[in-house]
Amino acid sequence: VQLQASGGGSVQAGGSLRLSCAASGGTFSRYAVGWFRQAPGKEREFVAAITWDGGSTGYADSARVRFTVSRDNTKDTVYLQMNSLKPEDTAVYYCAARGSTSSLVLIRSPLYDIWGRGTLVTVSS
Repeated sequence: VQLQASGGGSVQAGGSLRLSCAASGGTFSRYAVGWFRQAPGKEREFVAAITWDGGSTGYADSARVRFTVSRDNTKDTVYLQMNSLKPEDTAVYYCAARGSTSSLVLIRSPLYDIWGRGTLVTVSS
């Protein structure tokens, strides 16, 4: 499976973006997916994750109320809807996947073995 994140861009604070993570080359419906981000000069951090069937999701505290992760396995795509964006959300956002049909939400980056190229989100004040 290969991943491609898209949907990033520049928005003003309070705006919204929807990121997409499109998969190719495998049965994506059997993969857990996570979203991570890395801001300039900072370590990569967990944002949100979803199980293979969309049955469970998990969020970082910073994303819990404002972001929503979802997936459409008929389109081999996972989404991250981001609302009420803040300047501190500025980062490169990455999606990652791991073959897993567990009901556990994977929040640690070392658990993922497939990573896509990131997409840049810039939020201005």
